[in-house]
Amino acid sequence: MEFLKDRVNQRALLCALFIGTLYLLVNWTPSGVLSQFQEQQHPRSISRDIPVGGYTDELGKVLADASRGNNKTVIITVVNKAYIEGDKSMLDLFLDGFWLGEGTRPLIRHLLIIAMDGTSFERCKFLGLHCYRLKTEVDLDGEKVYMTPGFLTMMWSRTQFLGNVLKRGYNFIFTDTDVMWLRDPFPRLNQNRSLDLQISVDKFNGDPWSEDNFMNTGFYMVRSNNRSIALFDEWYARRNASSGMKEQDVLTQIKQEGMLRTLRFSVRYWDTDYFSGFCNESKDVRAVITVHANCCRTIAAKAADLSTVLRDWKSFIRSPSSSSTNGTAAFHWSAHVACQHSWL
Repeated sequence: MEFLKDRVNQRALLCALFIGTLYLLVNWTPSGVLSQFQEQQHPRSISRDIPVGGYTDELGKVLADASRGNNKTVIITVVNKAYIEGDKSMLDLFLDGFWLGEGTRPLIRHLLIIAMDGTSFERCKFLGLHCYRLKTEVDLDGEKVYMTPGFLTMMWSRTQFLGNVLKRGYNFIFTDTDVMWLRDPFPRLNQNRSLDLQISVDKFNGDPWSEDNFMNTGFYMVRSNNRSIALFDEWYARRNASSGMKEQDVLTQIKQEGMLRTLRFSVRYWDTDYFSGFCNESKDVRAVITVHANCCRTIAAKAADLSTVLRDWKSFIRSPSSSSTNGTAAFHWSAHVACQHSWL
C-alpha cells in the first residue's frame, strides 16, 4: 500500500510540475525570443532605405497607392501648416466637399496630399490619407499671402514637383485646396489621349479651344507624355528669369509665345458653368462640378466664403428644387463678402 501511495504521490508531483511548466510557457516567454518572433511575424516598420513594394522611394509608393484602379491618374493638392489651422481649416473644408458632393466620396482614395511642412504632414497621416512630405530649402509652413515672395516660392516648388510626377509616368488632376468638389469631374473630362491639358479659366469666352481664354492653374488635368514633360521643364526653367511673376503668368507667357503650338501641345479650356469660381460663378447649380475661391487674397477670407458655398450647396441638395427642372432658377449663390473685403 505504501508503494502504491508513493507511486500516486510521484505521479501527482509530476502532474503538478507539468501543469506549472505549461503555465509558464503560456504566460511567460523570454523577451529576446518573443521579440524576434514578433519581428518576423509583424515587422514594426520598413526602413525607407529599402525599396517599398518594389519602389525605390516613398514618392513612388504613394503615387502607386493613390493611382491604383484609376489608370495611373492621381488627384494632387498642396498644403502647409496654414491650411490645417483653425476650428474649420481649409483642408477640412476641402474634404467636406468630397463628403457632400455627388459621386465624390470614392475619389478620396485617389487623392494625394503634398505637405510642405512636418505639421501638415502629420495631420494628413492622422486623417488616413495618401500623404507625401515635400522638403524645400526654405521655410514654407506659414500662410503665403498672394504674390508675396513666399507665395511665389511655394508656387514654383509646386511646379517642379508636378513635373517630376509627369516624369514618373503619372497623369494627374491638380487642385488647389480652395476648390470645392461638388460633383465627380471625371465624366466631364475629355478622355481623348491626344489631349494633353484640360484647364480651368477665370472667365470663359465660349470656345473651349481658344487660346484667348485666361487659364487658371488652380485646377487642371494633364497627361504624362513627352510634350507635357517638355512643357513643365521649360515652365520651371523660366522661374529665375521671371522675378515677381507667379507661375500661372509665366505659363500664359509661354502660350502667348506660341510654344504650345510648337510642341503640338493640345489644350482644352473648361466652361465656368461646370468648373466655376468666385471670378465667374456657374449659372447652373445642377451642372456645376467645382467652385474655386479665386479672386480672393487670404486663407481666412477663402475659408469664410467657401463655408458659405457649402452651406448653399447643402441647402440646394436638400431642397425639392434639386430634382426639378426649375431648380436653377430658384437657386442663388450667396455673395462672397469676405473675399471682396480681402482686397481692401
